[in-house]
Amino acid sequence: MAEFTMELNDDQKQVRDWIHGFAADVIRPAAAEWDEREETPWPVIQEAAKVGIYSLDFYAQQFFDPTGLGVPMAMEELFWGDAGIALSIVGTGLAAIGVLANGTEEQIGTWIPQMYGDQNDVKVAAFCSSEPDAGSDVGAMRTRAVYDQAKDEWVLNGTKTWATNGGIANVHIVVAVVDPELGTKGHASFIVPPGTPGLSQGQKFKKHGIRASHTAEVVLEDVRVPGSCLLGGKDKLDERLARAHERARSGDGERVKNAAMATFEASRPAVGAMAVGTARAAYEVALDYAKTRTQFGRPIIDNQGVAFQLADMRTQIDAARLLVWRASWMAAAGRPFTSAEGSMSKLYASEVAKKVTAQALQILGGNGYTREYPVERMHRDSAIYTIFEGTSEIQRLVIARTISDMPIR
Repeated sequence: MAEFTMELNDDQKQVRDWIHGFAADVIRPAAAEWDEREETPWPVIQEAAKVGIYSLDFYAQQFFDPTGLGVPMAMEELFWGDAGIALSIVGTGLAAIGVLANGTEEQIGTWIPQMYGDQNDVKVAAFCSSEPDAGSDVGAMRTRAVYDQAKDEWVLNGTKTWATNGGIANVHIVVAVVDPELGTKGHASFIVPPGTPGLSQGQKFKKHGIRASHTAEVVLEDVRVPGSCLLGGKDKLDERLARAHERARSGDGERVKNAAMATFEASRPAVGAMAVGTARAAYEVALDYAKTRTQFGRPIIDNQGVAFQLADMRTQIDAARLLVWRASWMAAAGRPFTSAEGSMSKLYASEVAKKVTAQALQILGGNGYTREYPVERMHRDSAIYTIFEGTSEIQRLVIARTISDMPIR
């Protein structure tokens, strides 16, 4: 087990600088264009694939970094470049995490490569959990999966929403209800292979921010997938459901693992790192602007009102990064989040991103409100961090329940 450290090793620094160079040279110059177009930036994703950033090998190297810092380091640099394009590059990772967290070795080896494609024919994947009436309230999920024993197939029906890459993905990972009596404990995740009949894209959303990332509804109408597409396999599911029913009968409140929640638990520090990247980018623009913009015969940073804001911004960014790194190291080291450290990192970093980008816009004044400067886009992008993969309110609920061991509502 790697010891916790705040210093990257030489290999990590080399990777960080490589990703930073790609973000500076390829992502940033394209950011404004794809934000305006509100389309998936396929050419940029393909460039990322050509250099090896968009690939299973790269993701695996960062995911299995024994220090736990590979993924947050990569996320911070990519999102420093631009949040919308970066999410198009890393959005497949949430589906991949779903398979890694819950799938068998055969499922991991079969499906994750198909999520990425190759540098000449890039693909994307989608993780489909939220529904029109089931966002934070996962217990209200209505998408059903019914087992057809005669054909060894699962039949899926329902509508998913807010799915990154939904409808355009090569592989979809869909969370569905298999046992309604068990509530959230009766959920399971399924792989929907490419070209499966019955899966279609619904509404594509026009968003406030991260507009280069495709977000849409996914409609499932009698979608049939082989039994082998149940993540983890049917034997494991049957055992889990049997335990849940037994605990329900006995009144035992012991928790049973939920497939979707396992995915979110693993990804929350990574989302925190994304927020840190956006906050850092806005802070750097504001700092440079404050040092060069003159008013009343002197740079505006010479005024305490501006300088102190920048001092607070930098302090909050560094604090957020430390929370993200701690949670990422704990996850890699197999240490349980006894105080919901993963949710802490996502909560704080998300709130910092919103605050810092707003302060950056204010420091730039009228210029910050225009699209001539990137902080306007960064400010719009930052709003998503307190919403997706668990709102800030849900993170606080998770933390409060964990530290109190009480069923707070």
